[in-house]
Amino acid sequence: MSMKQQTLAMAADQSFENYCKPTRRDEFLKTMEAIVPWAALCEVIEPHYPKAGNGRPPIGLERMLRNWHPWMKPITV
Repeated sequence: MSMKQQTLAMAADQSFENYCKPTRRDEFLKTMEAIVPWAALCEVIEPHYPKAGNGRPPIGLERMLRNWHPWMKPITV
């Protein structure tokens, strides 16, 4: 019985994130997700948030709120 050596291509299919220590950024984002009531915050701001009109369309409200700090994870659409 021969065993194949695992290559980087094979390892790419598995996630390396399972084997790494969580960073401070990851811990912070996890805490923010648990603390901030995103739905309630969006409800309060939404009436005052710019609407699409004769210019550049605004980005989504929740996306804007979550990306206001450089360490926040951007939401991919």
